Amino acid sequence: MKKSDILRTPVNQIDMERIQTVDQLVTAFQGSSIQSRNLGTCALVWEKMLKDKDRPTIILGLSGALIAGGMRKVIRDMIKYGLVDAIASTGAVMYQDFYQAMGGQHYVGTPNADDRVLHDLKIDRIYDTYVDEDLFEKTDKYIGSMLEKKLKPGLYSSRQILDFLGSIIKDENSILYTARKHGVPVFSPALNDSSIGIGLTVYYKDNLKKDRVTLDCIKDNYEILKIVALSKKTAAIYIGGGTPKNWVNDAVVMANYTFDRDIDGHSYAIQVTTDSPHWGGLSGSTLEEAQSWGKVHTEATHRTVNMEATIALPLMVGYLLQKKAWVGRKRLKFNWDAEGLRSLGKGDTV
Repeated sequence: MKKSDILRTPVNQIDMERIQTVDQLVTAFQGSSIQSRNLGTCALVWEKMLKDKDRPTIILGLSGALIAGGMRKVIRDMIKYGLVDAIASTGAVMYQDFYQAMGGQHYVGTPNADDRVLHDLKIDRIYDTYVDEDLFEKTDKYIGSMLEKKLKPGLYSSRQILDFLGSIIKDENSILYTARKHGVPVFSPALNDSSIGIGLTVYYKDNLKKDRVTLDCIKDNYEILKIVALSKKTAAIYIGGGTPKNWVNDAVVMANYTFDRDIDGHSYAIQVTTDSPHWGGLSGSTLEEAQSWGKVHTEATHRTVNMEATIALPLMVGYLLQKKAWVGRKRLKFNWDAEGLRSLGKGDTV
């Protein structure tokens, strides 16, 4: 290889005198360096997912303090404009969306607060953000009471419970409300580990000797596997790590075992994370490592950006919205029955 073959493409020097939009900034990032290039490339990979003629099913994994960080409407807009087809989330993200739909707010705080004072005032702190513990408690109990009043006893996946929560609110800026409106399934594979889980536990305690609503976590597995098995291709977007990331990755492997499908992994994958791979933890594990497991295709288009999500996510979504990358894409039509997903087809154009 010649020197001229390597020293071929100059780094793009960002010109803020000419850049006027998020679209232009993120496009410029694609020729820059370090994490700005990774961010620009992640946005480009996401755009390719949306424009792929094979119409991959895009599954979004969510974790972290996203609602506290102001990302609620950004995520809602991803659903509204068809930038994702299904969601796997921590219970906390969906609970805080529901809490805001119930009239709660997240308040500007400081990480240097005296937490003993906050405790006495029943104020909970999420880094530099505050929430009202009294309203959290009220919301937890409301969830329990609505389960008792509105849902028939039986086995329910987290998707069904979250869809139910979306049905009892009316907030156009809500993630759960918008997902239900557009038929986008929302799963929480660790729903117990959240305030929604607290609400379920309140309900459980009050109905110990009765037939009751029961969370069936294996039904979650079966439903996400059917989505993967019925999709020609899949793509994954990971905002943070934790259980949603591993669950969406494992779905490909489980679908192979369960439905005798020969799926070599997600065809596309992007990841926004602040975790490092050298500690050996899941949240920081690379997409290349996932290829060894068959979770991400060995020839997949993929990229990771090491950046805090409240910076990276609105920039990528702003890029896609301003470029109108969703135009012409059809929504997926999920046909559910008592046993789960019966069929997966194309619905209306976004």
